[in-house]
Amino acid sequence: MTAQGLPEGASGPIHTFGRGISKFIVRPGFRVRVHGAERVPASGPVVFIANHSSMVEPQLLFGMLPRRTAFLVKEELFRGFVGWFFPKLGQIPVKRGAVDRKPLMTAVKVLEDGGAVGIFPEGTRGLGDAENFERGAAFLVRAGNATVVPVATRGTYKPAGAKRRWRPRVDIMVGEPFTPAIGKGRTGLEEGTERLRIALADLVKALDEWRLEHGLRDTRQD
Repeated sequence: MTAQGLPEGASGPIHTFGRGISKFIVRPGFRVRVHGAERVPASGPVVFIANHSSMVEPQLLFGMLPRRTAFLVKEELFRGFVGWFFPKLGQIPVKRGAVDRKPLMTAVKVLEDGGAVGIFPEGTRGLGDAENFERGAAFLVRAGNATVVPVATRGTYKPAGAKRRWRPRVDIMVGEPFTPAIGKGRTGLEEGTERLRIALADLVKALDEWRLEHGLRDTRQD
């Protein structure tokens, strides 16, 4: 039987166990502050759109968001034991650089069942400034008739060749939910994608300003 709010084949207890790992094993390695978690709708279809600058963000958000969430994750991670474990967690494999509707339709089904889906629309890790977006997020919002919740994370970025700092300060800011009308066809997706990009970029900027006001000179890392 499919766990409520998760893709087919996922296990509710394993999903809960994975969220516990995020909260009690991953989180203690950082000084995490979550701002605005109360803004997350308690029910109904939700698409979380988040910026992406390191592999830490998915691990933290998985446990910190106050709802079961099926994240779209790059297919390369689904190997060996993880290849069995991730689907049980409710994670959805995505082929990067390829046109593949299967993961999107899996995510749409989660939304149609009233669940939540998490996506990193930048596609690949960068500076996490939300400057470039792929169209998958807008497709999910349109097909799943979902509410959008932007989520910005700062403090996880590690420059190439640098060592991770000891327990860096990480801030997770949840933005205001909104329900954009995504038009039909490719043009509608492109326009919707830009609306989502602007919403997340504005939230990242707001979090950067908050961190600067609180004494962090480099807003991307502690």
